[in-house]
Amino acid sequence: MTMAAEIFEPKPTLVDPFGRHVSYLRVSVTDRCDFRCVYCMSEHMTFLPKRDLLSLEELDRLCSAFVGKGVKRLRITGGEPLVRKNILWLFRALSRHIESGALDELTLTTNGSQLVKYAEQLAACGVRRINVSLDTLNPDRFKAITRWGDFSTVTDGLAAAEKAGLAVKINAVALKGVNEEEIEDLVRFAHGRGADLTLIETMPLGDIDGDRTDQYLPLSIVRARLMDRFTLEDIPYRTGGPARYVRVKETGGRLGFITPMTHNFCESCNRVRLTCTGTLYMCLGQDDAADLRAPLRASTDDSALLAAIDGAIARKPKGHDFIIDRRTKKPAVGRHMSVTGG
Repeated sequence: MTMAAEIFEPKPTLVDPFGRHVSYLRVSVTDRCDFRCVYCMSEHMTFLPKRDLLSLEELDRLCSAFVGKGVKRLRITGGEPLVRKNILWLFRALSRHIESGALDELTLTTNGSQLVKYAEQLAACGVRRINVSLDTLNPDRFKAITRWGDFSTVTDGLAAAEKAGLAVKINAVALKGVNEEEIEDLVRFAHGRGADLTLIETMPLGDIDGDRTDQYLPLSIVRARLMDRFTLEDIPYRTGGPARYVRVKETGGRLGFITPMTHNFCESCNRVRLTCTGTLYMCLGQDDAADLRAPLRASTDDSALLAAIDGAIARKPKGHDFIIDRRTKKPAVGRHMSVTGG
């Protein structure tokens, strides 16, 4: 494969049955993670055998097929994407689409544990902004939430990302009885270092060795509490993802809300998710999926692969059916977020 920039020719966009243009692909490069966050996975996870994963070359080919179909934003996720061996190869390969103008943005979501090592190299690959998951500013609570994480490693990673010139957005999952009293502090922390903050409702994905009804905190309640402390001004700013943003007048920073439970974002969904095994999920909250690994490996010609992508987009549902079931206490979807890609 040549790493040189390719000549970009505009292609027809992918349009689902509801007229939404699919322009955003989220790609999980691994289901493995060096944390075990309590709302994401159990402490004793069984991960996929390495032989089941797509190679980095196959991931590049799949991503490139979507770019050829008109995808303009590409986000690398996991698990923790930066624990995948030789992951910088994939970023360097995909950067050719930034150089050609075919791709508007190459980003990633990370827990921050590897940013000291990789921040400068990511910036050199054309990554301009990243999302970093951080749910608390209390080191002991951070350890309790992540089980295996170290708070100082993440804050050092944030500093490394900022030094490398990466725009940072901090993601925090709002957890009842855990970090709900810290959200004001998280706002000030993020905005104080020039970062956006996005708050996320916990989602019923996968068994986690616990009861999600104890974790669930509606962001409508969080927003009402914040309005007692801050002036929240609605703004039209969007990043291509599901967050709805306000500006906090007192800090000057942006604050996003992702509300899959209390107010879904399906009407404007422009996203599909590709797993590290080549399974395409057209909706985070539905089980319908398309196998792209089989056509990918069946031929070096992309005709069957492109047809499979078209067929999958034609099945993209109108929306998800997330619910936290207080009777059975089972997740709405059995697979973990680390499988689908965060």
